[in-house]
Amino acid sequence: MSELDPTVKEAFNVAYNNIYAFHLAQKSVEQSVENMKGVRCKRVARSIGSVGLYVPGGTAVLPSTALMLAVPAQIAGCKTVVLATPPGQDGSICKEVLYCAKKAGVTHILKAGGAQAISAMAWGTESCPKVEKILGPGNQYVTAAKMILQNSEAMISIDMPAGPSEVLVIADKHASPVHIAADLLSQAEHGPDSQVVLVIAGEGVDFKAIEEEISKQCQSLPRGDFASKALGHSFTVFARDMVEAITFSNLYAPEHLIMNVKDAEKWEGFVENAGSVFLGQWTPESVGDYASGTNHVLPTYGYARMYGGVSLDSFLKCMTIQSLTEEGLRNLGPYVATMAEVEGLDAHKRAVTLGLQGIEAKQSVR
Repeated sequence: MSELDPTVKEAFNVAYNNIYAFHLAQKSVEQSVENMKGVRCKRVARSIGSVGLYVPGGTAVLPSTALMLAVPAQIAGCKTVVLATPPGQDGSICKEVLYCAKKAGVTHILKAGGAQAISAMAWGTESCPKVEKILGPGNQYVTAAKMILQNSEAMISIDMPAGPSEVLVIADKHASPVHIAADLLSQAEHGPDSQVVLVIAGEGVDFKAIEEEISKQCQSLPRGDFASKALGHSFTVFARDMVEAITFSNLYAPEHLIMNVKDAEKWEGFVENAGSVFLGQWTPESVGDYASGTNHVLPTYGYARMYGGVSLDSFLKCMTIQSLTEEGLRNLGPYVATMAEVEGLDAHKRAVTLGLQGIEAKQSVR
């Protein structure tokens, strides 16, 4: 692998460190609870043994996504980590993707993209290990493949439905039209199927200036054609105030929510449905996409109503453990026996009553 430019390497190292720190902090402390005397319960986390990470690369290489997926897998301790990404026309993988993959402990690289890459990881091939969970964003075909395969005999789970990108910007009269346009275009340039929404909160916003700035910036973008097509099916909402603006946002449930308004922090508690939230005029969506530390693999299509983005928990599964002493079974057993009798499950009742009888017999021998 050719060496990275030092400036590029430093940028990805900073991103790695921030993403690692944020996801490491998500480790939960194991707690044991004694619900009754002699009845102890706890919940423990274990890593998912094998995971497949999908890093898109059709119209743009996305080494940042390699970090977003591989770093939490590394912290979780997943033993097999397959990273699938489409190769270039010469069959090579982007050197930045390879750098991020190696740094974050990826064990296998699958040089394939699209629905076929998802299928290869789900079923396994001669050269690609079968995985137990597939994570990562993609186009509508990748998303459809993930959703179909999770209900198939492939026996896999997925992170969430994460398809084409979207952003919703809430702006008031204090927001700069330049910044508003830049944030909208940062998502529109992902592809023609991206969607961007502008919600204007209250009076005094110069909408014409925003439109002119969007047109001006779009024309200067190398990926302006993609952005222009995305803008073609995007829209603007005019809200009377911030309450109405956030009410609409909660209904839309955007992947990215930018609140470019005065005193944005005071509105944080009103946000109920969003993948990731960006507060204030100095928090462009791009920082979350790359290096602030939060994860950019997020639910789209309104799925933020019931899904959260990728996190450390996405690479873990939890199991519960209980342990009873003699005293514990004496304390809890009679209640369990009563409940089992109500449900007509005699073997359940017997498993407890025989245990209680064993305790009594043991005590009588003493």
